[in-house]
Amino acid sequence: MGSSENWMVLSVSGDKPTPRFNHAAAVIGNKMIVVGGESGNELLDDVQVLNFDSFTWTTASSKLYLSPSSLPLKIPACKGHRLVSWGKKALLIGGKTEPGNEKISVWAFDTETECWSHMEAKGDIPVARTGHTVVRASSVLFLFGGEDAKRRKLNDLHMFDLKSLTWLPLHCTGTGPSPRSNHVAALYDDKTLFVFGGTSKSRTLSDLYSLDFETMVWSRIKKRGFHPSPRGGSCGVLCGTKWYIVGGGSRKKRHAETLIFDILTFEWSVAIASPPSSITANKGFSLELVQHKEKDFLVSFGGCRKEPTNQVEVLTMEKNESSMSCRSFPSKVPGTLLPEKRSSTGLVGQLNNGSSQRSVNSVTRKNLASAIEHHGSGRKSLSESLLVDPNPVSGNVSLRKQFHIDEEYNTTVRVVKSSEDESSFSQPTEKKNSQSDSGVQTNVLGSRLYSDEMLSGYEYENSNHHNHGIGNLSLDNNDSMFLETDSKPGALSAPSSIYHYYESKMATIIRKNGILEGQLAAALTSREAAEKNLSSALKSRQEMERKLADTAKEMELLREKVAGVEIAQEEANNLSNIVHSDNVRLEHDVAFLKAVLDDTQKELHSTRGVLAGERARAFQLQVEVFHLKQRLQSMENRAPTPRKPF
Repeated sequence: MGSSENWMVLSVSGDKPTPRFNHAAAVIGNKMIVVGGESGNELLDDVQVLNFDSFTWTTASSKLYLSPSSLPLKIPACKGHRLVSWGKKALLIGGKTEPGNEKISVWAFDTETECWSHMEAKGDIPVARTGHTVVRASSVLFLFGGEDAKRRKLNDLHMFDLKSLTWLPLHCTGTGPSPRSNHVAALYDDKTLFVFGGTSKSRTLSDLYSLDFETMVWSRIKKRGFHPSPRGGSCGVLCGTKWYIVGGGSRKKRHAETLIFDILTFEWSVAIASPPSSITANKGFSLELVQHKEKDFLVSFGGCRKEPTNQVEVLTMEKNESSMSCRSFPSKVPGTLLPEKRSSTGLVGQLNNGSSQRSVNSVTRKNLASAIEHHGSGRKSLSESLLVDPNPVSGNVSLRKQFHIDEEYNTTVRVVKSSEDESSFSQPTEKKNSQSDSGVQTNVLGSRLYSDEMLSGYEYENSNHHNHGIGNLSLDNNDSMFLETDSKPGALSAPSSIYHYYESKMATIIRKNGILEGQLAAALTSREAAEKNLSSALKSRQEMERKLADTAKEMELLREKVAGVEIAQEEANNLSNIVHSDNVRLEHDVAFLKAVLDDTQKELHSTRGVLAGERARAFQLQVEVFHLKQRLQSMENRAPTPRKPF
């Protein structure tokens, strides 16, 4: 059955249906139900069934539906309607019928009994229309757009509850789709409605919108990468996270390619570019998703190019595309929450980066101090010491404390110096000790730097160590050469020159130390300002989280209220149904009483006639009696007197 590379014609048997277009189809189990449509200039009202087990067409035996009075009536012919599966039934919604209706109607076709029934709807019933879209979520239908009998384009959204048979208009916010018809729609995860393309009053559309049923907010999806051309009259099927949209076009051109829209990434792609001979290039064909023998197929039927057709084509879908499970959209509340979290996190990162950049000099200085301190002891090389990243010292710590050296370290340095070259370094060491004892030495930093400089010269001379760059505090090659030359025996014959040299170096380092302390103070000030900004950002974040928690509580209260309203509405619907049934029963009783009253009146009328006849007859008898009495009296008066006997 078919190929994943292109659409293939499906060979079927049985009594093929009349070629048609603008019909509607739905898949229930292993059958595809096709209802109505247009064949030339005639509207159809038949029901055709394609069985995918035997690949055979059959015609449903019944064309009748049962009215509320259980009288069989004929289903109207229709086109431009929609067919939605619901259990074992196929629901027919709207469309252009003959004769026409002012309000939209809903019919149900039972695939087991093959009998139609009309669903008596209540509530705010939408106007009759064609070219609309209907999607189902559990026991609720959602109807959007279309074109009414006056050829006006619509963009209203309605909900139909299949349990209470009640229509309800839905009011949304945001930028919604413009009025349109012949568009395609899909419902993802029973939470998000997508609407694409269609035709407006003056042009063909290619825009894409989504509606979040949790917030009831419309939003337009921006174009990203490839985007399809404007088209109306397309057919769409949602399979997992892939929305397959086939065919469609404008007044000038029809498109036969099969497009795929990824629900998660919002990206378009072309799956198949069908040849123009495919029925997917027709006008008014139908498209359905069929699962047969653990495979998924797209099945297209009918349509019209120059003449209507009854051809069936299939497209095999890749398993990795069709079997993707439906995953929920991210929560829609993060639409306002997550950017705040990201912004606050970004702010923290920026502040941390800024403070780390501003404190890089202080860290480098500490590394230098540690490197210089450990370099002379032979425990670490200078390059290894620079790789150490000590913890930053809290507070405003002076660099003098960082470069401070204890007495034990000074003693060790002096012992090493004296033991290495006692004749050459005895005089500077004694001079240094005498200055340290007499308090001539200005500060501990000078002693530290003096010892480090001596030790560096000693290391350079004996181990021929490489001179590493240490920023502003490092010695250049000339200084190293000077120390190397002066460290030789007999080179320190003039200790005053060495003393002046180190005194000048110490003054330079002290001046640089002051500059670095100023930079450190500025960096600490900037860090304090950044910490204040961070604390204010954290406070604002806490406030936003508090507001979010309050909003969540309000949402819970609103949901409880909505649940109460739904319960009340359900009770009202039940009461309405009870009242309706009582009214029907009372109507039957009234009709029966009226019939009894009519019979009684007829009998009364006939009785009155008989009574009038009897009265006339009685009156006639009275007249006859009166006449007889008169005759008797006259005869008595005329009778002769009796004769006397002889």
